[in-house]
Amino acid sequence: MEKPLILVTNDDGITAPGLRSLIRVMKEIGEVVVVAPDSPQSGMGHAITIDSTLYSKQVIIDREEGAPMEYSCSGTPADCVKLALQELLDRKPDICVSGINHGSNASINVIYSGTMSAAIEAGIEGIPAIGFSLCDYSWEAEFAHTSKSIKKIVTEALTHGIPEGTVLNVNFPKTDKEPKGIKICRQARANWKEQFDKRTSPTGKDYYWLSGEFELLDKGEDTDEWALAQGYVSVVPTQFDLTAHHAIPQVNNWNLNE
Repeated sequence: MEKPLILVTNDDGITAPGLRSLIRVMKEIGEVVVVAPDSPQSGMGHAITIDSTLYSKQVIIDREEGAPMEYSCSGTPADCVKLALQELLDRKPDICVSGINHGSNASINVIYSGTMSAAIEAGIEGIPAIGFSLCDYSWEAEFAHTSKSIKKIVTEALTHGIPEGTVLNVNFPKTDKEPKGIKICRQARANWKEQFDKRTSPTGKDYYWLSGEFELLDKGEDTDEWALAQGYVSVVPTQFDLTAHHAIPQVNNWNLNE
């Protein structure tokens, strides 16, 4: 039987350790093609390149036997998936996996995530897709303990499919131990209490550094943040239809046509 074709991408760049770890796991499951940004694209969300030139080239990073075909792309994570599907792949992938991100994409972080936007772009095109993240921002983060759960989740997704209109947002706790298990969760309600560090350049121009603290506003024990705090892998089915269906009846009561 033909091996499943797996498109692998990320937002930390094609040389990121998290991506290299994900590639190693995916090679155990199917035929892998990598299309990833040529430089870090964290926090890009679902940005796409429309007013400048987009470049892509084949690269050789893994020189071992059986190494996958890899391409770097000058654009965003969403660009990488678009280019892969329209130009670089000779057939539609059976699944797209994005990550492993260096840092959490749980809770409200999913809104800003380039990792998840790559997965969502694939989902929009009808391809089962999963974003993987580790709650450790270090470039030297340890990913070994994620492999078993990633292989299990991807294998199950290939076997059973992912519900239409959704992608999976998977986060791993920051630990060097095997996780306690896998929890299917909802996205925790939270936000960032942000502030800007204002500075002045030697030429007298003001500039700013964004910083902030994460505020968890949700005490539920069915959320991704709760699962991660307890040492579990969190899996949140995430939809890309942004319609607030519950709000339609209320807005319909407005006097908009009078």
